[in-house]
Amino acid sequence: MLRHSVAAAALIGTALFTGSAFAQSGKVTVVTSFSKDVTDPFKQAFEKAHPGVTLDVQNRNTNAGVKFVEETKANNQVDVFWASAPDAFEVLKGKSLLQKYKPKAEGIPDKIGSYPINDPENFYSGFAASGYGVMWNDRYAKANKLPEPKDWQDLAKPVYFDHVAMAAPSRSGTTHLTIETILQGEGWDKGWRTLKEMSGNFRQITERSFGVPEAVNSGQVGFGIVIDFFAFSSQASGFPVKFVYPTVTTIVPANVAVIANAPNKAGAEAFVDYLVSPAGQEVLLEPSIRRLPVNPAVYAKAPADYPNPFKDPSLGARVKFDVDVSEKRTNVVDVLYDQTVTFQLDALKGATKAIHDAEAAIAKKDNAEAKALVKEARDLVAAMPVTEQQASSPEIAGAFTGGKEKGARQAELEQKWAAFAKERYGQAQAKAEQALKLAR
Repeated sequence: MLRHSVAAAALIGTALFTGSAFAQSGKVTVVTSFSKDVTDPFKQAFEKAHPGVTLDVQNRNTNAGVKFVEETKANNQVDVFWASAPDAFEVLKGKSLLQKYKPKAEGIPDKIGSYPINDPENFYSGFAASGYGVMWNDRYAKANKLPEPKDWQDLAKPVYFDHVAMAAPSRSGTTHLTIETILQGEGWDKGWRTLKEMSGNFRQITERSFGVPEAVNSGQVGFGIVIDFFAFSSQASGFPVKFVYPTVTTIVPANVAVIANAPNKAGAEAFVDYLVSPAGQEVLLEPSIRRLPVNPAVYAKAPADYPNPFKDPSLGARVKFDVDVSEKRTNVVDVLYDQTVTFQLDALKGATKAIHDAEAAIAKKDNAEAKALVKEARDLVAAMPVTEQQASSPEIAGAFTGGKEKGARQAELEQKWAAFAKERYGQAQAKAEQALKLAR
């Protein structure tokens, strides 16, 4: 009898360490925005820790993943949603598509900086932390005699024209968080000005977030706006890459959740437990992943120069990210960026280059009238078709459902915003070109 009790205790102890109360079996279907570089090491480690369980990983960008979970709820085949953007989880939670589950892990604080690691109602859990910033190819920068950026506004300087890349926020949850962080950190009007002045220097806007680090690693572009772990994993793989957290950034958790009515609820819970267990947290340190663990004790096993937000309070301290604000206007912000930047990039770049040329001429030959025209041009570029209050209003936010089919109101707004941007970029370019003539 005693022998059986000891064996049972040993079994339970082992199960708790690996993140599961008892061994699970079958298939666990995971919808995730993470690339195979991240998911493969976790799949291998989890399946090794849970013999008989197969992790079926389905990669979709964040918005597509949310839509898939919504559209398949009647015949649910998904067990876990796994992604970076907390507002995506808020959307699913708001539509009753997540199952409450509190992981068994110990030693994880309530907050990272000022941001809660887990949903207070236990519908989703943080498993890693991330910040947002700029990575660059050091060889590219030196070959092109480009300075190292420190803040977002640096990327708006003329010297970076055609040297920068970013993913579209509508296609990348991590880019959406970057955009939202700038808007919350600088305010709506100033934030959009910064975003447009940076975007006017872009060589490309990619469809997937990992397209940016691939372009920087290969030297196709010099600088990329990315989530931090893309840069850290590139460094660990030997690429000549550097990274900086701008002043206006935030550290927020990447999350995982069990889907409501999951076909394999026990397997889903086992996977969540594994991610936040000591073994799962250590997987984050692997060179292909390099994310920030939410368990402070795991940093003892990290490389010496590994960022530690639990010891460096300056990381993300400037912005207190408000997920409620972000969630209310997620689709509006994404569509605003696409209609005023992504789909108008050539016009925006034309206006930006004209402004740069005019300012360079004015620096050599001062002209008050030319300066006034350039200011008008910059204000035209920065102008937005809606205010911050309008972006979260039911009249506008309610027009964007995030579904496959666009409503008439959404199509009307998209067309209106695109025309607004195109017209103002044309006016800005004309004024900047006029300024250049005056300054010559």
